[in-house]
Amino acid sequence: MLPLLKSLADGEEHKFSELVTQLGSELNLTEDELSRLLPSGTQEIFTNRVGWARLYLKKAGLLDAPKRGFLHITERGRSILSENRERIDAKFLERFPEFVAFKQRDSSVAAEPSVAPTATLTAVNTPFEVLEEAYMLIRSGLATELLETLQKVDPKRFEQIVIDLLVTMGYGGNRADAGKAIGKTGDEGIDGVIKEDRLGLGIIYVQAKRREQVIGRPELQKFAGALAGQHATKGIFITTSSFTNEALSYAASLAIKVVLLDGLAVTNLMIDHGVGVTTQSVYEVKRVDSDYFDLP
Repeated sequence: MLPLLKSLADGEEHKFSELVTQLGSELNLTEDELSRLLPSGTQEIFTNRVGWARLYLKKAGLLDAPKRGFLHITERGRSILSENRERIDAKFLERFPEFVAFKQRDSSVAAEPSVAPTATLTAVNTPFEVLEEAYMLIRSGLATELLETLQKVDPKRFEQIVIDLLVTMGYGGNRADAGKAIGKTGDEGIDGVIKEDRLGLGIIYVQAKRREQVIGRPELQKFAGALAGQHATKGIFITTSSFTNEALSYAASLAIKVVLLDGLAVTNLMIDHGVGVTTQSVYEVKRVDSDYFDLP
């Protein structure tokens, strides 16, 4: 917050996007640090943090926004800079009644006081980062639980789950067609054949292994040999375990396209496409629609 306030010390109006660039340079951030994204991939972490610093300073009356996208220091902000402070954080801003009112307003609309937005104001991360990190933590726990469940199902049931996932993703035509194809080929190293699209313009060969042991290169060589015997150009090897580095390197070296999906990849795809999971809660995060206010 202090670097942002100092960048406005000249009393001029400054464009927010230019301030972000300026602060990144002043803080000697690398290109990697500046381009690092939030877990959702929706925004750069640094831009997000400068945005929250702007909000807090505005709520405390140290900055104002004379027009959209621009910032200007207030007399109160100038006064604070004259104190030559080493740091400005949310705890310091509590000396201003406007900021306290802002915190209390947010607390009053929280469903549970223990998780009110004010609980994050003094944290290193912004509330948006806290929200995203909490989501990723919940998702990670769900993926772990889902994988444990997959490793316990019957092998035939696992094949059916694979069918559901591939059809939901748009492969295999309809479920009836995919169900007839998976597990019916009888070819060594191949568990099934599915359509690449609903029109059947391409064919994908599938191997599905529900197991805990790591998949090594020999099993991929067996699968690749089966694909060659079918003159196939595309294959998917799906497992609830993982692949050795040798297996990964071997798959990458093949002239044909072989996609490897380990347990983590499978569970994340199941979560993304709603297979084997159900929605428990939905939280909407909204922002001001600037275009709406630009209408004549």
